[in-house]
Amino acid sequence: MAGAREGSGAGSQIGLSRARVLRGAVAIADERGLAALTMRSLAESLGVEAMSLYHHVANKDAVLDGLVEVVMAEIEEAVAGLDAPAPEDDWQRAMRMRVLAARGVLVRHPWAPRVFETRAGTSLAVARYFDGVLGLMRRGGFSYELGHRALHALGSRALGFSQELFEPDGIEAPEAAIAAIAEEVPHLVAMIADASHGGALLGWCDYQAEFEFGLDLILDGLERLRAAG
Repeated sequence: MAGAREGSGAGSQIGLSRARVLRGAVAIADERGLAALTMRSLAESLGVEAMSLYHHVANKDAVLDGLVEVVMAEIEEAVAGLDAPAPEDDWQRAMRMRVLAARGVLVRHPWAPRVFETRAGTSLAVARYFDGVLGLMRRGGFSYELGHRALHALGSRALGFSQELFEPDGIEAPEAAIAAIAEEVPHLVAMIADASHGGALLGWCDYQAEFEFGLDLILDGLERLRAAG
């Protein structure tokens, strides 16, 4: 029986590669969420023994690092396909299109922001993307000093998502947590009652209109600073 099991495993590993492993990981995260992605579930989805994965990815952290590479490759492809104006002519529109193209990729992979937030090291793929963002601004007339400030102001928005003010994955939903201390935070309670959070895409408050509102505020402010020289 052991020999038959080994033979079956070897046969199912034909064509197994790091790229295939990462595609399988993306499929699990897309279909079942990031919590469902384990080395065991990944191996099962690929029809191999879990130990076979370690020839291509060292551990789950390596898988998550690989997911960043996959998402960034999709973002770069989306950006490359844009019919955007030259930054010298309209840097603001070019930047807006770039950021919203990145967001379109993340909307297809709503688990991706969480992965970006949990990666401790600097990904070369992410660094290259931000180098492109800075290059766009330089062509649009930004100094390196203002470009530096702009990257800090944009933060995660440059990648197409906004970081949450409240932790959406806590034991309680933000609404419930705030309601518990309603007398102490009346303005937040009133805001939540008044605001519509329907259609959230990448977090508790991160829906499209809100994302674009924040992005446009930042880009308008940066343009005023750039024009002032």
